[in-house]
Amino acid sequence: MFELFKGDKEDQMDVKASRDAALRFIKEELQKLEGGEGKNIRGLQLFVSSSGEERHVYEAALYVQEPQKLKDEVQKISDDFDIELPANWNMEVEFADVLPPQVKKAPDLDLGLFVKTRQNLIQKDLKASIRVLNGEAEKEEYIINSGIEKITIGRERTVQGSDGFFRINTIAFPADSANEANKYISRQHAHIAWNSENGYFMIFADEGGVPPHNKIKIKSLNDESPVKLNSTQIGHVLREGDQIILGESAVIEFRFSVKESNL
Repeated sequence: MFELFKGDKEDQMDVKASRDAALRFIKEELQKLEGGEGKNIRGLQLFVSSSGEERHVYEAALYVQEPQKLKDEVQKISDDFDIELPANWNMEVEFADVLPPQVKKAPDLDLGLFVKTRQNLIQKDLKASIRVLNGEAEKEEYIINSGIEKITIGRERTVQGSDGFFRINTIAFPADSANEANKYISRQHAHIAWNSENGYFMIFADEGGVPPHNKIKIKSLNDESPVKLNSTQIGHVLREGDQIILGESAVIEFRFSVKESNL
């Protein structure tokens, strides 16, 4: 695609050229929307097929570390051309070995754009792993699949809730463990669910995982400050390498074990 030069100045030129070309491509595709069609868009998925040094250029050009910046750039394009994207639209960037057949391929770029609507969401087949880094669960690693309704996390496998009903914890930390971290995990601490509308895993706090009970904190690879869950209604999107603290010191880690099978 773009010839890579040596030196910081040349690298910055490559990043800027890549960003300008990608935004021009997105703009041209959005301009094809007419008659308020933008209101039907759920989100935009930008797929990138590259590796090695070119991938690093794309990562910087598309603000992979600061995804809101790319969304803001695209929102500005939408506003300039009165495309009227809905308030809750989302912008995703994904790297793939091969561009999915559903995407619109960019000329002279290793990019493809998919405009998500309610009717045409790209279905993903994902597997991820939850590995216990601190604390003692029944297993050291758990494999979860897209399409799951709920993976429950808590102390003990079978517990009775305040409503009188019993809950089975998929990821269970035994109460009789000698590991100190287990003592601060609630019986109904958290759960992981698959968001089929947007295609990602989310973690939610349950009754025992929010103040004034125990805690849930998520630390992402590229974020300096951890995210704290203070509500059972608002979840957090899990990303590669996220570490989740349960209670005081139990830690689990989220990793994708298998990439999308259709990419």
